[in-house]
Amino acid sequence: MKSQKSWGGKWTEEKLDAFEKYVKAYLTIMNKYRDAYGWNLLYFDGFAGSGTRSQDEEKAEVIEADELFGQQVPVEDFNVYQGAAERVVKIESSEVRSFDHYYFVDKKEENCKELEDKLAQYQTIGKKHYLAKDANEAVKMLASTLRNYSKCKALAFLDPFGMQIDWASIESLKNLSVDLWILVPTGVIINRLLERKVNQQKGLAHAEKLKSYFGMQTEEIKKFFYVEQRVPTLFGEEEIITKAENSIRKIAQLYVKRLKDVFPFVTEEPMVLYNNQNVPIFHFVFAAKNKTAVEIAQDIINKK
Repeated sequence: MKSQKSWGGKWTEEKLDAFEKYVKAYLTIMNKYRDAYGWNLLYFDGFAGSGTRSQDEEKAEVIEADELFGQQVPVEDFNVYQGAAERVVKIESSEVRSFDHYYFVDKKEENCKELEDKLAQYQTIGKKHYLAKDANEAVKMLASTLRNYSKCKALAFLDPFGMQIDWASIESLKNLSVDLWILVPTGVIINRLLERKVNQQKGLAHAEKLKSYFGMQTEEIKKFFYVEQRVPTLFGEEEIITKAENSIRKIAQLYVKRLKDVFPFVTEEPMVLYNNQNVPIFHFVFAAKNKTAVEIAQDIINKK
């Protein structure tokens, strides 16, 4: 089996290192109060995977992206090692009292079984659950649990390779006791879906996917990412609609802005993850109900 560092690149390690630091800080703080208030701490991983990945699985992800979005995506940009599960369960066995329940979600039953076998070596006080479900369905289940049981507090990690998380799922977490880390495919996918010039007759080519991801109407998306201008031609003036500059950064800014409609506090400057060509491909964003939690997350990001 390949080591964790064999999967993905430097950016993958940066993401997981930052997340692990936050998990430890979260548990340190929550442990001061959990018994006094009778809290149950839940860890939720919406894209836990199997813990290992083959070359065939990497190729399958790229093919799936091509089919979903009609875009050619470099293999290295999708080489996402989903190794958070092992890191999180190891924390309990070595350092601090950890979660009461762990929820590992993957849409493939075989991945859940492989991850269960892999994590069996780690004896945890908290109960481990493996759910073969679509992440959107699982997030809404988490929201329902938090809504019905006020003593439950959750730390959620959403690490998709693309735009699998619909805005409706994020919105279901509004006003609930959940700290959320989410990977936003700003450069690797979304920027590719925003074509450089919008056809006046056809409109945005990927409008439906963008609408479900951002929870916005087509015209709102166009207004945010595009500039309308009139240019002279031989036949008079023509109106053209072109993509605004710094579009990748604008994508991150928009997602932060949208998260503020759900969470009181969001990292203003998410972690930027770059590929080997130093091109930003993902932004790692944090949101929570608690101001101190966001300050801790932002400090971790700033020290990257």
